[in-house]
Amino acid sequence: MQIEPVKKRRPRRRRWRKEGEVFRGAHIWPNLFTTANLLSGFFGIVKSIDGNFELAAIAVLASCIFDILDGKVARLTGTSSRFGVEYDSLADLVAFGVAPGLMIYLMALKPYGRIGWLAAFVFMACGALRLARFNVQVETTSKKYFVGLPIPGGATMIATTVLFLRYREISVHGTPFIGPVLLAMTFLLGSFMISTMPYDSFKDIEFIKARPSSVVFGVIILVCVIVADPQLMLFLTLSVYTLSGPVRWIVWKIMGNGKKAGPPEPQEVQVPVENGAEERKPVAELVKPGKDNRK
Repeated sequence: MQIEPVKKRRPRRRRWRKEGEVFRGAHIWPNLFTTANLLSGFFGIVKSIDGNFELAAIAVLASCIFDILDGKVARLTGTSSRFGVEYDSLADLVAFGVAPGLMIYLMALKPYGRIGWLAAFVFMACGALRLARFNVQVETTSKKYFVGLPIPGGATMIATTVLFLRYREISVHGTPFIGPVLLAMTFLLGSFMISTMPYDSFKDIEFIKARPSSVVFGVIILVCVIVADPQLMLFLTLSVYTLSGPVRWIVWKIMGNGKKAGPPEPQEVQVPVENGAEERKPVAELVKPGKDNRK
């Protein structure tokens, strides 16, 4: 009986990834972080209903971290998509609109009756309008500034306020003026989100590239200060950021001699069209995301 020789399997050639190509299944990673953002926001809603407002506030802060990570992962892996943008907006509305609005209502605004739940609704509705406006104007506005307070900023302002009050054992209804201040703050945060006041986006990374050691040192100092008294320092940090928009708007208004204050308008260039005419378009419309448009 003749035994046939065993044929050795040829090793599979390694398929190298081409430039701009992403691995199969890579698109799921940003969506997983977005789902974690949504889950954390829903967990905050449940804990608000249970009366555990401190844990609900921590869940809102966790949602903010997941919201930052999903965008970073999408850009690093080159998996940005229209589906991801829309999914992220819906998750943000739950985590940064419904969750903090319900939390501040159940904790401080419920005794005010109709005015109380209207304040929470105004905050949530203005957050939805802020998200819709951002999605529409993302390609035409300045990358250095946000137009209006970002909805994560408004949500974390409420969350850090709740943590500060609980940590300092300040009674909302037992201490004079705390309830009215929280009611006014909720209305103001909603109006800040739909305003045209400029807020830093922190997307300008040239300083980080130029001076990495200074940035690392600054981050270490900031982390040490926050860890020393987290509730107080987070509350102060978010308060400064929230108030930075109105202060910058007033300064620009004064320096502009009464002209309309706001972020710098995107530059326009003349683009030739078919019939020899020229059409003026913002530079942002000519720069497509995901591509290197440098010459």
